[in-house]
Amino acid sequence: MNYLLPFVSAICALIFAVVLSNGITKESAGNERMQEIAGYIHEGAMAFLKREYKYLAIFVAVVAIILAIFINLTTAICFIFGALFSIAAGYFGMQVATKANVRTAEAARSGQSKALEIAFSGGAVMGMAVVGLGVLGLTVFYMLFGTKDISVITGFGLGASSIALFARVGGGIYTKAADVGADLVGKVEAGIPEDDPRNPAVIADNVGDNVGDVAGMGADLFESYVGSLISALTLGFFLFEGDSNKILFPLVLASLGIFASIIGIFIARKSKSENPQKALNSGTYIGGVLVIIAAAVLSMTTFNSMRAFGAIVAGLAVGMLIGKVTEMYTSDQYKYVQKIGKQTETGAATTIISGLGIGMYSTMLPIIFIAVGVLVAFYIMGGGTDASMGLYGIALAAIGMLSTTGLTVAVDAYGPIADNAGGIAEMAELPHSVREVTDKLDSVGNTTAAIGKGFAIGSAALTALALFASYAQATKLDKIDLLTPVTLVGLLIGAMLPFLFGALTMESVGKAAFEMIEEVRYQFKNIPGLMEGTATPDYKKCVDISTTAALKEMMLPGVLAIVVPIAVGFLLGVEALGGLIAGAVASGVLMAIMMANAGGAWDNAKKYIEGGAHGGKGSDAHKAAVVGDTVGDPFKDTSGPAMNILIKLMTIVSLVFAPVLYQYGGILIKLFTK
Repeated sequence: MNYLLPFVSAICALIFAVVLSNGITKESAGNERMQEIAGYIHEGAMAFLKREYKYLAIFVAVVAIILAIFINLTTAICFIFGALFSIAAGYFGMQVATKANVRTAEAARSGQSKALEIAFSGGAVMGMAVVGLGVLGLTVFYMLFGTKDISVITGFGLGASSIALFARVGGGIYTKAADVGADLVGKVEAGIPEDDPRNPAVIADNVGDNVGDVAGMGADLFESYVGSLISALTLGFFLFEGDSNKILFPLVLASLGIFASIIGIFIARKSKSENPQKALNSGTYIGGVLVIIAAAVLSMTTFNSMRAFGAIVAGLAVGMLIGKVTEMYTSDQYKYVQKIGKQTETGAATTIISGLGIGMYSTMLPIIFIAVGVLVAFYIMGGGTDASMGLYGIALAAIGMLSTTGLTVAVDAYGPIADNAGGIAEMAELPHSVREVTDKLDSVGNTTAAIGKGFAIGSAALTALALFASYAQATKLDKIDLLTPVTLVGLLIGAMLPFLFGALTMESVGKAAFEMIEEVRYQFKNIPGLMEGTATPDYKKCVDISTTAALKEMMLPGVLAIVVPIAVGFLLGVEALGGLIAGAVASGVLMAIMMANAGGAWDNAKKYIEGGAHGGKGSDAHKAAVVGDTVGDPFKDTSGPAMNILIKLMTIVSLVFAPVLYQYGGILIKLFTK
């Protein structure tokens, strides 16, 4: 009976995803030109995924063999399925997103309400796939293996984290190489509008929205969701040995969160508000309230107290507050984005300076909220007298934050669908009123995407702390002493890694964008009639540039995240690895918030000006805003979002290999102390 509710909720989520998908495909896909453009985008997106998955299949096979040899076969099997489920969520979500985009554009002919419903339904398919597959996988593998050896389900989390990192980095490099090339040459140099069909990079840009912001984002939040559940299940297994009701509490709570998300999605889809942000917020808030009520009942029936409820609400409140702060710093309805808009009047340099400053400011409140949430969750669960229970409270806070992940992903994935719809409207030369509707939806989508990243970053901090507690338990670490040189060395290396990771991913975008810019310039110069609109650009060449660059450049950052923790553990020991995780979490969370919010603020400052402020489109202020947006693109869509996956992946790698590292780690230290 304990397993029944999680299993049923997961199946319901997947059925709901199929129903939404079928509903989308029944809508009109517009005229022949619209369908032709949408076909290019769909073909490019699926071709990239297939090539990416071929690379990842080799990686998954190699890691599975290593796990089977050094850990055990069961962990290797869980790892394979964690990777496969993550891939499935991204693949299914992107299939639907590339069908919803053109139907959103067609629906925008008749107004905003129907267009919002289709775009949001497309995002909801991704959301339901993420939570459905996540809960289904963990429930089945816990039933099969977890009751005897809970550590094997960490393999499922490792599979999800590995795919998430490659999907985020690869998708981020793809989309930003195309976006930067399209913007700098098209809008700044050639002076043509965004999504103009004369721009050779325009199809690659729209493909990139899907591979980066739908498939990549879906894999990201799938990994966050699964990681938070694994941390709570692992701690609960040792705390409540033999009491299956308490051990499975996190899965049951996640199941109730799925039903709350489905209700929230229904409400948001059918909202008649003229403000898309209010429509989406209505579903989000109602979903959150339903989870709070469910958590109160579940806490009393399972623990006979409200302590677990308090920890869950602490996490949910932190998530909501981070989302609101993110909106405050990235929406053009607030002074921060408007301030960047004002700075564009004095050029690109002041635009960039202003955006960086606002990105740095934006780290303060989320970190304070996370810190308060950690303390509340720890002490409310009795951490003052029993540290293990306090750490379990932190794990529950992470689940609370991610309890409505189905809804959060839906709101996030809606953005790139609306963005694609605008691109199709522009390229198919639909009436200006259609583009006005899609631009309004897209502007809100930039904010919702930033909020989604905020949730992922906040949950990364809480989940990493809970996984870290499991790691300390597995390696028998009672404390980590910063006065011990080896721990301090680990801390410094860990704090450096997000900077190295950020440098590698930013540089990768720069290399790919350089090649894209050269190609776009070449085509503008050498294809007769292209600028006059009488010739067709070579879209496929630009798609191939982004695809090749993304697949080539994603490998090194991804492999580093797995190899470095294991190397530090083997060479310097488990305490040094503990320091490394602590350093990576501290600097990684700060960098992730700063990059995501600065990028979102620059993006919406550009759209704020395009709406008519400070001279509007084509003005000098607009050109400066485009430069700021271009700098912010890899911040918010490549390096920033990948940071939270980096810290969780390193933590879960450490946890999976903890038994081996505990037994054989610290080779260099043992050598020096002989």
